[in-house]
Amino acid sequence: MNKLLVDTNVIIDLLAKREAFYVDSLKLFSLADRSEVQLFVSTLSIANTYYLLSDVMKLKNVRSIIRKFKILVNAYPLNDKIVELALNDTSFKNFEDGIQYYTALEANCKVIVTRNTKDFKKSNLPVLRPKEYLLNRISNS
Repeated sequence: MNKLLVDTNVIIDLLAKREAFYVDSLKLFSLADRSEVQLFVSTLSIANTYYLLSDVMKLKNVRSIIRKFKILVNAYPLNDKIVELALNDTSFKNFEDGIQYYTALEANCKVIVTRNTKDFKKSNLPVLRPKEYLLNRISNS
């Protein structure tokens, strides 16, 4: 089964129902719901998602939404090794992107799914937008 790391922006697309990106994120997470892929997220992504959604939703609703979302994904723990690797890798301008990348490696993911592919230029893993991943899946079927 394909193991994917999903970046925070794709999670927010789904949970906040961002109009331009919602459908593709919904299709991606539906694959996990049908056990066709295994989705991993950094525990940092869950915390960041909670924080970002709490600005636009009631806290009670945010907890409920994230609780339901958590059923679809595996939360990979942010640990000292990942933090050290991200801190020492200067190829990532954004520390959080480094954390995403090293979480993907530690979780043995095969692909990183993000809308910010430019942030992962030095990645040794394929980095795809949700739409690209979905199209790639269809063409490889």
